[in-house]
Amino acid sequence: MASTAPSREEAENAVRTLIRWAGDDPEREGLVDTPARVVRAYEEFFAGYTSDPVGVLERTFSEVEGYDEMIVMNDIRFESHCEHHMAPIIGKAHIGYIPDRRVVGISKLARLVEIYAKRLQIQEKMTVQIADTLHDVLQPQGVAVVIEASHQCMTTRGIHKPGASLVTSRMLGTFRKNPATRREFLRILRLSGASVAD
Repeated sequence: MASTAPSREEAENAVRTLIRWAGDDPEREGLVDTPARVVRAYEEFFAGYTSDPVGVLERTFSEVEGYDEMIVMNDIRFESHCEHHMAPIIGKAHIGYIPDRRVVGISKLARLVEIYAKRLQIQEKMTVQIADTLHDVLQPQGVAVVIEASHQCMTTRGIHKPGASLVTSRMLGTFRKNPATRREFLRILRLSGASVAD
């Protein structure tokens, strides 16, 4: 359970401490406003903690004239931060589902990705969160989520391997049980230019 959040003043003082730890003077002209700017940036980076991922999916549409084929939204760009180094994760999410009488507005799929991305994350967990939330709320025949991302904790520090990316997936329902359905989803992603393989 999350602890009580510190005040803005405490957060800005923490940034000043880090600046001093790094070897600079937080009172010099170029840095004097940096703590306030960093805190405002963190409000944007981690806005997902104040949003409800279930709530964003609760308004659905049932007047779909019996549509029961695959729905795919791909190349949903996101920026997140890894929970180990608080370094950026930049990538794309691809979501597919086969409805069972109800569909959700397409912007809500992007919003779902955004909510989970705007938290401290590991990619594997984020993949599961998106897929499971969509599955639990819509109760479709199946859900597929593929995420491909570059992790700055690996490309700009540590092992320094720019260009490397991580691909994760979660398949539920018919996407897990039926290999042909899974292949169709991945084929759609390849046709759209996504760099994923069977």
